[in-house]
Amino acid sequence: MAGCVWTIHRSRVALTMDAERKIRILIGKPGLDGHDRGAKIIARGFRDAGFEVIYSGLHQTPEQIVATAIQEDVDGVGLSILSGAHEYVFSRIIELLKEKGADDIVVFGGGIIPEGDFPALIQLGVKVIFPPGTAIGKAVTWVRENVKRRK
Repeated sequence: MAGCVWTIHRSRVALTMDAERKIRILIGKPGLDGHDRGAKIIARGFRDAGFEVIYSGLHQTPEQIVATAIQEDVDGVGLSILSGAHEYVFSRIIELLKEKGADDIVVFGGGIIPEGDFPALIQLGVKVIFPPGTAIGKAVTWVRENVKRRK
């Protein structure tokens, strides 16, 4: 049970909600991209800022990313895409999250995505795109202000 703390007292076990659970972020690396330096840098920056971070590893399908997001009970999914398949990947992940009843998971991204494609991605449900060169502090601030712990 995510967000819970088990406490053992001699002969009884108590379950209490952990009100201080950290925001959990999955950093996904979908598709055939073989370069994950940026994903690892943002994952480390988020971790250093106090978030719990799960990194998917390379070559993940949208189905694998969504399954991991649900299994890990994340609050947000950040996708790093370099391949040019951003429209398909984002739309498929958002579609799968809706199908699984997890459309309250915030989806955001970054990588090599043409600025002209941002409006279409936002319309799909992507909350923000961080272009190359975005300061980690800016991404951290955005997550703190826009990603809340799921119920």
